Amino acid sequence: MIQFFRKIRQRLFTENKFTKYALYAVGEIFLVVIGILLALQINNWNDRRKEKQKEAFILKDLHQEFVFNKKLLDSIMTHHKRTFKSAEYLKSRLPIDVNTIDNLDSLSYHLFTVSFAYTYNPSTGIINSLLNNSTIEIISNDELRQLLIGWKDVLSDYQEEELRASENYLNHLKPFEKEHFKYSLDYKELLSDPRIDLTFLESLAFDNYVLDRHNDLNNIVNTTTWTGELNHISKTMDRIIELSNTKSTD
Repeated sequence: MIQFFRKIRQRLFTENKFTKYALYAVGEIFLVVIGILLALQINNWNDRRKEKQKEAFILKDLHQEFVFNKKLLDSIMTHHKRTFKSAEYLKSRLPIDVNTIDNLDSLSYHLFTVSFAYTYNPSTGIINSLLNNSTIEIISNDELRQLLIGWKDVLSDYQEEELRASENYLNHLKPFEKEHFKYSLDYKELLSDPRIDLTFLESLAFDNYVLDRHNDLNNIVNTTTWTGELNHISKTMDRIIELSNTKSTD
């Protein structure tokens, strides 16, 4: 093809047809430019196709990660709510009169349950990779991209109450338990050891133990008592799951 165009140029030049030669040269340049632009366009199409494929893989992994994280949050909240119910049971019976306790096993069960502290630690491998490697821009959906950028703050806001409750329990409430309870996998043994002086149940220290634990758990499970971090993180995850679901856009 190049040899063909070269022969045409040589013939027009030797025949001294300058005007036709000039027009031909311009036309040849035009064709070359068109060819270059077409090649660039094809290259851009290929790049965009590769980016779309890469984005699809990332969205699939991201979707799976947040589906897992949402299930984990639901599981953690189930534990928190069960523990909170035990705290409410204990609170409703304050102050306790040892001489009128009608069901020591029930009291032991709720003391056993209220002693469990849980924290939500979701998987963050995919989202950390996006943010740390500056590849977040591959996410074409503006809303999803902004949700992912703000995820760390949303998670931190939710975890703040959990961590505060966990630290308060480990540093202040657990020592009280060690002094007055017997640790066992069987809740019935919690208060049954003959060395335990059950009159501690009538003390102000025990009342404060129950009220402190109740307050911490209330701040976690009841969004009406604080700034709604539980509701916020739950809705954020639901939206990320929805927007990252590539099957819904196929």
